[in-house]
Amino acid sequence: MAQKNHHPKYKICVSGAAETSYCGPDAFAMGEELGREITRHGCVLVDGATTGFPFWAAKGAKEENGIVVGISPAASEHQHIKNYNLPTDYHDLIVYTGFDYSGRNLLLIRAADAVVFGCGRMGTINEFTIAFEDKKPIGILQGSWETDELFKELIEKSHRATEMEGKVVFSESPKDLLDKLVGIIDRDKADNGR
Repeated sequence: MAQKNHHPKYKICVSGAAETSYCGPDAFAMGEELGREITRHGCVLVDGATTGFPFWAAKGAKEENGIVVGISPAASEHQHIKNYNLPTDYHDLIVYTGFDYSGRNLLLIRAADAVVFGCGRMGTINEFTIAFEDKKPIGILQGSWETDELFKELIEKSHRATEMEGKVVFSESPKDLLDKLVGIIDRDKADNGR
């Protein structure tokens, strides 16, 4: 049962590997729990309409009767399924961009109020740099993968890390991560007079 929310439905993007064989044995369970928590926090899950970590998060969100919106790299449902071999399960709606992966990634991050990063590789790093450049609230889920350590190092070495102070949170707990992220979005909206 989703908890009663007293704010507009925030859109939380889930970013992570489509191919997860290197992510470790707990990646799927963590993804599902993350999706459940997004719904429990009264938020909408937005993802790249893909396989792997985001797919399991979408599954978790739907198990909690949440809303899931996918942003596809393909131009049509036919292309999405036949050319990209991507799923349509566990999504209430899929937006077909026709912008391939790099264009899709930009729209995906821009469509969200905050982004959670799980286990990932190059595409996930691309989405991270977009979120960082756009100064989006960022949640980094820590797990048996190395992506969280990589992001920590990237942030520490960034000459603009101070601009993102208080906007990047880390946690091994999906619930704790969502508690923190929703708090940051609330604060940002209040600061911007909304």
